[in-house]
Amino acid sequence: MKAIKGRVTRALPSQAKINTCDNSGAKLLKLVSVKGHKTVKGRYPAAGVGDLFLASVRKGKLDMRKTVVPSVLVRQRKEFRRPSGIRVKFEDNAAIVLKDMKGNPKGTIFKGPISKEAAGRWPAVAKVAKMVL
Repeated sequence: MKAIKGRVTRALPSQAKINTCDNSGAKLLKLVSVKGHKTVKGRYPAAGVGDLFLASVRKGKLDMRKTVVPSVLVRQRKEFRRPSGIRVKFEDNAAIVLKDMKGNPKGTIFKGPISKEAAGRWPAVAKVAKMVL
């Protein structure tokens, strides 16, 4: 996992519901915790584009439901700033389910675009992605 460049706004707090954009079997995830997120007392941990987080599977295949899986956020609706100065936002919030904490995706097909920040930070996700914005 590489460091991320730019100011990515962490838009999805703990307990947020996020759709998946892969064919791993999970449809709806609930954000449980964000890896490596340090915050002040009383503030909820939040995830932004490219962040690794643990999520509970709420809807999907029966063998995946009610399990905690590692995931990466690849799109967010809240705009964030790139080092070039432009601001980027997507139509929806979307995540990808991973096999392990190292970053290998469980699904083989991703629907929709993947952000450049997530692709740069997770090379295994970038290999499977068809469109990187």
